[in-house]
Amino acid sequence: MHLQVTLSVPTDPRTAGVMLADPAYVRAKVRASGAEDQHVDVAPGEDGAFTVTTRRSLPTDLIPPNVRSFVGSRLEVRQVEAWEAAAEDGSRAGTVAVEIAGAPVRLTGTVALTGDATASTVVYDGELKAHVPLFGSAVEEAAAKAVRGALEAEEAVAREWVASTPQA
Repeated sequence: MHLQVTLSVPTDPRTAGVMLADPAYVRAKVRASGAEDQHVDVAPGEDGAFTVTTRRSLPTDLIPPNVRSFVGSRLEVRQVEAWEAAAEDGSRAGTVAVEIAGAPVRLTGTVALTGDATASTVVYDGELKAHVPLFGSAVEEAAAKAVRGALEAEEAVAREWVASTPQA
């Protein structure tokens, strides 16, 4: 199943890139996704590249009951975003992978940060696959809803981060 989520961030790409690499921001976005437990790691790379790895435990109360038997009472989600160094205008590209432990579900794709002096967009674009005989599409739809919800919660956190963080 193809999944694309676009987030709007009210700041330039350079500032948005700083935000995406800020562990406090990453913790806040994970918390906003409804995580009961979380682990956040931001690892710097060469020339301003960075990798963000999060692990979170999410309740499955929003997943249809007929699908819960495949994922249990909690979703253990691991997300890795590997961002390349910024271009001259602050835009960035990267890859994203989301795995749900204990469930044969995986999202792989790209992530891109673009914009201008006043606004940016972060676009997640990927393929979500559930390898469950007979119920694969139902599991994919439920997982896509959970992933989409977590990413959309990130937009509100980004707006709050921009509003509360002094800009250079």
